[in-house]
Amino acid sequence: MTTFNQLQLVLFDANDIPGLIDLSDSVGWDYDESEIKTVMMSGKIFGHKNAEGKIVSSAAIITYDTNLASIGMVIVHENYRGLGLGKLATQKCIESVSEHTAIMLVATKDGEPLYKKMGFTTVDYVHKYLTENYIGPHNLASNEYAIEDFNENDFAEIVSLDTAAFGDNRSNFLRNRIKQSKHCVVVRDHHANIIGFGLSILGPINLILGPIIAPDPKTASLIINTLAKNYRGKLRIDVPSGHAEFIKWVEQSGFTEANRPPIMILHAEKMPTRNNTLFAIAAQIFG
Repeated sequence: MTTFNQLQLVLFDANDIPGLIDLSDSVGWDYDESEIKTVMMSGKIFGHKNAEGKIVSSAAIITYDTNLASIGMVIVHENYRGLGLGKLATQKCIESVSEHTAIMLVATKDGEPLYKKMGFTTVDYVHKYLTENYIGPHNLASNEYAIEDFNENDFAEIVSLDTAAFGDNRSNFLRNRIKQSKHCVVVRDHHANIIGFGLSILGPINLILGPIIAPDPKTASLIINTLAKNYRGKLRIDVPSGHAEFIKWVEQSGFTEANRPPIMILHAEKMPTRNNTLFAIAAQIFG
């Protein structure tokens, strides 16, 4: 029988990435090396190792630039459940930031009761959409905007757009995420100002589309189509609530809603102020 004195709660580093991938695989999740590196460069991952040094739990916290953080990657190996390891690792994440920092997470069905006991409250929902058969639309061409590949000179404008859309400045995370991306595009208006952008991230199972920042549903659809139209494989997009018109387009394009997990928050009563231009989140771990 496993006891606490056989387990050690630690801060993981790059040497632990293979063990974290194995832990993710053990529960059917698809974290790979590039994703975990981005998490580590943008935040911290805590968890437990057993007496043999095997990783048996994890929880990550991504810290943004002012007063917001996001928790994810809360995993406990099935042979070590019932010991409170998930709670301990999550609590370690919470204790690693100021008590004035609002902490958000997207809860799994199994994790939601734990987070409620820890003081998190539900403030919103996210719609997880998947497809293996993206139906590229035929009438999305626009003379109003130009879609271009990202250039390093675009970074400051992207950060500004993302801050208004997400509710906090997250320049460090965005720089890491863009480096990881398969494709990053920007949308310019007639004055050459950037009014939107989008990323695609190639994972071991899905091509993840997000974040998608746009001034309206049509522009968001243009970005999605640019990122997805030539890809042959599984696609995933996580859409915050409040985008009924865009969700209708997503469903017409071949996506099916897989689930609708709650967004929960601690140390705040509501989500940070957003301007309704975030049409897809980066990933559930990043909020």
